[in-house]
Amino acid sequence: MTGKHYNLLNKINKPDDLRKLSEDELEEVCMQLRCFLIDVLSETPGHFGASLGVVELTVALHYVFNTPTDTLIWDVGHQAYGHKILTGRRELFKTLRQNKGISGFPSPFESPYDAFGVGHSSTSISAALGIATAKKLQNDNSQVVAIIGDGALTGGMAFEALNNAGENNPNILIILNDNNISIDPNVGGLSQYLIKISASETYNRLRNVIWNFLGLFKWLGRKIRRGIQKVGFSTKSFLFKESNLFEAFNIRYFGPVDGHDIDLMVDLLNRLKKIPGPKILHIKTMKGKGYHPAENNQTLFHAPGKFDKLTGKQIVSTNGDTPPLYQVVFGKTILELAQQNSKIVGITPAMLSGCSLNIMQKEMPHRVFDVGIAEQHAVTFAAGLAKQGLIPFCNIYSSFSQRAYDQIIHDVAIQKLNVVMCLDRGGLVGADGATHHGVFDLAFLNCIPNLTIASPMNEQELRNLMYTSQSDNYGPFVIRYPRGHGVMKKWQTPFEKIEIGKGRLIKEGKRVAVISIGHTGNVVSKAIEKTLNSDDVAHYDIRFLKPIDTELLHSVFKKFEKIITVEDGVIKGGLGSTVIDFMNTHQYKAKVITLGVPDKFIEHGTISELFAECGFDADGIKNTIDKI
Repeated sequence: MTGKHYNLLNKINKPDDLRKLSEDELEEVCMQLRCFLIDVLSETPGHFGASLGVVELTVALHYVFNTPTDTLIWDVGHQAYGHKILTGRRELFKTLRQNKGISGFPSPFESPYDAFGVGHSSTSISAALGIATAKKLQNDNSQVVAIIGDGALTGGMAFEALNNAGENNPNILIILNDNNISIDPNVGGLSQYLIKISASETYNRLRNVIWNFLGLFKWLGRKIRRGIQKVGFSTKSFLFKESNLFEAFNIRYFGPVDGHDIDLMVDLLNRLKKIPGPKILHIKTMKGKGYHPAENNQTLFHAPGKFDKLTGKQIVSTNGDTPPLYQVVFGKTILELAQQNSKIVGITPAMLSGCSLNIMQKEMPHRVFDVGIAEQHAVTFAAGLAKQGLIPFCNIYSSFSQRAYDQIIHDVAIQKLNVVMCLDRGGLVGADGATHHGVFDLAFLNCIPNLTIASPMNEQELRNLMYTSQSDNYGPFVIRYPRGHGVMKKWQTPFEKIEIGKGRLIKEGKRVAVISIGHTGNVVSKAIEKTLNSDDVAHYDIRFLKPIDTELLHSVFKKFEKIITVEDGVIKGGLGSTVIDFMNTHQYKAKVITLGVPDKFIEHGTISELFAECGFDADGIKNTIDKI
């Protein structure tokens, strides 16, 4: 569909414009919105399937509710692309997730229609409850709606909020978007419960008998059928002869209903906004709805990158010499180690394919555990496994690990348990922006006793750190590595044990010493090659932030008066701060310049653009070396 065929969508610059349309036109709006998403996202990569699945819901919400006075809270934000398009950002949508363009997630700094900033999951009900309670105290009768997926509902925070909502009795509508998948297929008891609600044999057998019978009565039958869709969900508790989970929280439950029926959604939302108190509308949708390749491969089309919209085929580089992704190195290495060591198990909070634990799962499904979107549980679950003598590799994206900070301290570090925390996506991650940059991990872990904290400079180092972490009982062991490709084409070398707390000299020099940690060491090497006199510059890969190589640091401070530290993380509390603290403690005198992420939140862009913004791309490091 070309731009000229967006005759209705092009008229909608704000939700008020949508509300001027007749209900009969809404189905066409949905079709045009879905086509617009496919057109743009095939060329401008983003989160694809989730927003296609809520097109009808998005249109209905803005048609029925008086946004932004009525408040919509989107969980995670993967679902919110259609919301952005209908709220004045249609022309800007091609800048999605690009440097200085619009964010891939709702942001209050971007639009008043984005009522709450989101990026991590399971927060919407808590935020909506707070907003609704404040409105109640302020005698504000406007509506508050939280839209949460069934994947996000696996997070413990969502259940804490449900429990509180039933007690406080706020005027809040929770829409449960049930599509049985987050990124990978959903797991756990809640997923099975939702399937049971919508797939009860007793209920559906009775429903089909009534449905077929009503089909004999033409227009009257159709009218009654629609009425059953509106109220038929109330029979489920009777048919199950058991209480409804949500109503046990003292929250009125409605559903499940077809979330792709725009007429039904508008009618139901109009009815529900008149009902006071907390309530849940359970809708059934399909992730990727309306685009067959996305419907058939929902995991791939969660965020497929560029693709041919006619065929659905991904557009990828044909360069076969590209080094592997760090996550793939992790996935293949843990399988190799697990084949050698029967104590090794893998754990991930709903990032099975993202962190490549699916490689081990295919071979050893009984030794890989996807615990759902529940980082806190993942860490304590790992602690329990370690307590019984197993060696759990708990793989969590760096920014998501922030949610399990208490568990890392209390359940792992204090007990000195041999949990291997593999923090994927450490450092600046690019287009996902501030909510997903894994830049705080080195700093917030550095202050915790009993931890070993390491970051590999390349794929071979990652393999060897993983091998080292499981070879002796070192206690809690953190391995932090970045998003994206490594630097080695031949990385599957024989395992070698690395001495804990030992860095290494990469290059000799006479005037300036550069100390780096992790993958940024490769950027340092490129920068040194560009300097005016590369022979003057020494380069050290510290490897371990904790315990830090004090012998190496003593030798550096005795030889050099000019030192630069480089890290892909916040400077405060990280490598730079640690080196300066060492210098002051041992009364050395040197000029130390710290390069890394400054004391501010970094927005979205390519990783190279963000490195340059923070001053530790190759040119930034070179300029610092030349000027020091």
